[in-house]
Amino acid sequence: MKKEEQVIVGLRDPFQLSKETIAIPANIFVIVQKMNGESTAEEIASAAKAPPDQFIELLKKLDQVGLLWGPTMAQLESEKLAKLKEDNTFGIRTSASLGKNPEACKEQLDSWFQETEDPEFEDSIVGIVAPHLDYERGWPNYASAYYSWQKADNPDRVVILGTNHFGNGDGVVLSTIGFSTPIGTCPVDQQVVGKLIDKFGDGLIADMLDHAAEHSIELQIPWIQQCFGNVPIIAALIPSPLIPMIEDNDCRTSTETFVTALQEILQDVEGTTYFVASADLSHVGQQFGEPRPVDDQRKFDVEKHDREMMTKFIQGDADEFVDAMKWNNNATQWCSIGNMSAVMQLAKPNSIELIDYRQWCDDKGAALVSSCSMALI
Repeated sequence: MKKEEQVIVGLRDPFQLSKETIAIPANIFVIVQKMNGESTAEEIASAAKAPPDQFIELLKKLDQVGLLWGPTMAQLESEKLAKLKEDNTFGIRTSASLGKNPEACKEQLDSWFQETEDPEFEDSIVGIVAPHLDYERGWPNYASAYYSWQKADNPDRVVILGTNHFGNGDGVVLSTIGFSTPIGTCPVDQQVVGKLIDKFGDGLIADMLDHAAEHSIELQIPWIQQCFGNVPIIAALIPSPLIPMIEDNDCRTSTETFVTALQEILQDVEGTTYFVASADLSHVGQQFGEPRPVDDQRKFDVEKHDREMMTKFIQGDADEFVDAMKWNNNATQWCSIGNMSAVMQLAKPNSIELIDYRQWCDDKGAALVSSCSMALI
């Protein structure tokens, strides 16, 4: 943003530990980026030729609002988590864009369903892949993914697998509390969640605050509520299989062990379980670190790559799907390889069908994000 022709950078933590946003000049932000935990404040200030006392004051302000790792941040995180547990739900955030009340939200969702072609599946759908784009850009694929569930019998629970975009956890991160939207609150399935924690211990929920900064779970909830009401859920953020865990100290839970345990628990508790992989595909363009704007050729190349990788997914072998992504080094930055491979293993579908594929790109070609809707049958 600009203020009197000066470029200003706004800093605010994704967990919203503080409601305050710190605004600093762009040239000062360059100094902040040098804070890596290895240099003292005096060394950073000296290297940047900044007055040390002014830099110290900036550090104090950053610490005050929880933007520096340390005791203040830990205290703010503890207070935030305690409040969430007291409420027993994550509050309304990204889903607020649907409307201010249940009626408005349901009317909007229904209108999108009415604009969507029935995929006309004959067999029951046990799971879906749906986007986690904002609704304005992503609603066609949300609607086509959830369309067939409008007439399905209510399940006993829905497992929602999300992506950890902003959090600290480098393993699977489970939620012990529900998720609220303007339509209502979906509680967690206490029996299943309890058994998972008994199996893995508190490491599975050590980074539960990550859910407070994450949108990939919440954006699925209104669609689930539209189809099934406030059905119990199991909400977990799944890490990328292409990135090794930083803290592999037996306190974190790997996707492989989580999937195996959840399969066994779901067999024990019985009942009907549906599965949702909250997944976007490619992220290309200058906004995502590429040197040039997205043009028609880039769009074509991205779609070709996406369809090749979706074909690997549709073939139903999770290991081959992940290996294909490793082989090309995730060339177009798919962000949900982990939850897509996990949903395939959990749902154990007889077949997987692509319903729709779409690309969104801004007018200037700064960013392209692709997504799809799939049915696990």
